[in-house]
Amino acid sequence: MTTLTKRELLARVGSVQQVASVRPITFREGRADGLTAYAVRNGPLAFDVLADKGLDIGSFSYRGVGFDFLAKPGLIGRTAYDTHGAEALRSIMGGLMFTSGYENICAPCTIDGKDYPMHGRIRTTPAEHRSADAFWEDDAYVLRLSGEMREAELFGENLVLRRSIETRLGTRAVRIVDEVENEAFRPEPLMLLYHFNVGHPLLSEAARVVLPALATQPRDEVSRPQVDGWATMAPPRANEPEYVFLHELAADEAGNTFAAIVNPELKLGVRLGFNREVLPYFMQWKSTAAGDYVIGLEPANASVYGKPHHVAAGDQHLLAPGAREIFELTITVLDGDEELDRVQEEADRLSRR
Repeated sequence: MTTLTKRELLARVGSVQQVASVRPITFREGRADGLTAYAVRNGPLAFDVLADKGLDIGSFSYRGVGFDFLAKPGLIGRTAYDTHGAEALRSIMGGLMFTSGYENICAPCTIDGKDYPMHGRIRTTPAEHRSADAFWEDDAYVLRLSGEMREAELFGENLVLRRSIETRLGTRAVRIVDEVENEAFRPEPLMLLYHFNVGHPLLSEAARVVLPALATQPRDEVSRPQVDGWATMAPPRANEPEYVFLHELAADEAGNTFAAIVNPELKLGVRLGFNREVLPYFMQWKSTAAGDYVIGLEPANASVYGKPHHVAAGDQHLLAPGAREIFELTITVLDGDEELDRVQEEADRLSRR
């Protein structure tokens, strides 16, 4: 996707904010009251970054077409709901992407008297040391957000997530770089899952999931009868259960792989790029339930069967004291038949390697 040079664009606008901007916002009603965020506009691409929710991405649209899924509770502020026990599902508001971890990435549980909330705590941790900037880098106009989230406990863990989110005018890509550091003095579990959620109108019966899948298995017996249809969507159906599939993905020589959802009717899609070396597990969440119509694409560094750190498990991922790990994701909007065909060809090529 091409764009104008800096001088060409400045000749055509009064302020660059006419076409690209990053603005702090605060929601002022309902469960979201007080929730702070940043509204990002990059030409026809628009999305919100939720500063009080781990700098995760809420709404996301391209040319007015919504890509994200918003759960029935809607946007939720910092303390609207408990994230454990019977109230856990009421804390899931969706958005295009929320970050799960670090002690737990799945269902809530209590072990030895300690609570492990739904999808962990990092997704509800507000960012500090926040920064929002928009600037020229040669002929590229860069929109960049950053901040820091700390998951810590007295006599417990002390993990710091430093996140950067960047997009550039004239592109349809959003790059997320996460650096996690263990500032404690003992090894700590680092279970990390990126919950990437696509909903209507991008998601419909015309949409399909595109993966360089080498093997696929159901998570449970409920999902088993649906495993052959993992790539397609049916019309919404009342009270349909959720399904989860575990995929082994192919990657290139550097470990790079992806997951995508395309909609040939809309001639639009979205591609999530990541590295299999650091995120070796991939889960797909599928719900065709009426009112809960969503596909979740979920790269992770731990299995959905993983347990909190003090429970014996063969797939524990530990971060040494003072150590750091970096995780990168790239969200790219696909526009037009040619790009939809190209992402399918990419999946076929990788899976044949």
